[in-house]
Amino acid sequence: MNKTYDFAVIGAGIIGMSSAYYLSDSGAKIAVIDKSYIGSGSTGRCISGIRQQFSTPTSIGVMKESMSLFSRMEDEFGFSIDFAQSGYLLLAHSEELLNTFRSNIEIQKKEGVNVSLLSPEEASSIVPALNTQGLLGAAYCPDDGQAYPFATLKGYQTKIDEKKGDFFLFNPVVDFQKNTNFVVTLRDGTIIEANKVLLSAGPWSRELGQKIGLDLPFYPERHEAIITERLPKFIGPMLVDYRKDGCYFQQLLTGQVIGCYTPDPNVPGIRQDNTLRFLTEMAKRMVRLVPELEKAAVLRHWAGSYTMTPDGNPIVDQTPIQNLYIASGMCGHGFMFGPGICKHLAYYMIHDHWDTDFSEFSLNRTFQSKESLK
Repeated sequence: MNKTYDFAVIGAGIIGMSSAYYLSDSGAKIAVIDKSYIGSGSTGRCISGIRQQFSTPTSIGVMKESMSLFSRMEDEFGFSIDFAQSGYLLLAHSEELLNTFRSNIEIQKKEGVNVSLLSPEEASSIVPALNTQGLLGAAYCPDDGQAYPFATLKGYQTKIDEKKGDFFLFNPVVDFQKNTNFVVTLRDGTIIEANKVLLSAGPWSRELGQKIGLDLPFYPERHEAIITERLPKFIGPMLVDYRKDGCYFQQLLTGQVIGCYTPDPNVPGIRQDNTLRFLTEMAKRMVRLVPELEKAAVLRHWAGSYTMTPDGNPIVDQTPIQNLYIASGMCGHGFMFGPGICKHLAYYMIHDHWDTDFSEFSLNRTFQSKESLK
């Protein structure tokens, strides 16, 4: 049986769900498709941080808007998403990075972000358990924070349901064509016709694009993460150690410490296998930064994918195929970017013009500029 929609959204992570949420506000008929469950890809495997400390006005502006949207979700959804402005503390152990922080803070302050450059002593006053050996300074934004990804997705799902949106879950796309409308065939034989389609399937977006003749510049990488047992609250902000052997982690409202590090060299591909090497190395890096974590028990260890682009910025744009849109390549920042990016993307998909300048995220950009705070 053919089902006809105004918009079909392929991918039910934070990007697909928030896009569908804002599209449904227009009264349009929406279909959300996913090969598995809601949040089964990168969103459900992230470490839930939300920061405004980026290096370009576009990314900073998106994140200011995302922060505002996250702050209102409890009222909109009618339940808590464990949102807290617990802060981000970015640590510099080299003069080069400290100078990068200085340059970025100038841009961030011009964009209205509450951020400052701290001495090691000031950083220690915020996190007394922090090992400041070798630390030269830190960038601190107390208004950055965290939220619970699954509660956020549940809120979007509830609102999409209220607007009579349809979900097609555990049902991969097996064929994808453009006739007068787009025709999307699912594994169980369901055929979905839609006037406009959004590819928001994270690391699977390139594969889906290839089904319709597009070669999109997305490069998935495996990233692993851990979470500890619940501990008494003693770490406020997300700690980000940019050393080559650094890591980043935060303490959730529920007491667990959750974190990861960027592997060097990276591990390409869509992979969810995890390694003993990461587990032991992550523990060592965390304890070096916060020695009090030495006796913390690790409860769970998992892996997921970052969807990378050549310059470390997302691609959010219409493709060369009219009415086919792409929002992917979030480079590990999808959860935090999602609400802010997708509110504007939904406007673009409905009205056929942007209400803000997203040229930095265009598909046809040169990819020469790099995000300095990945």
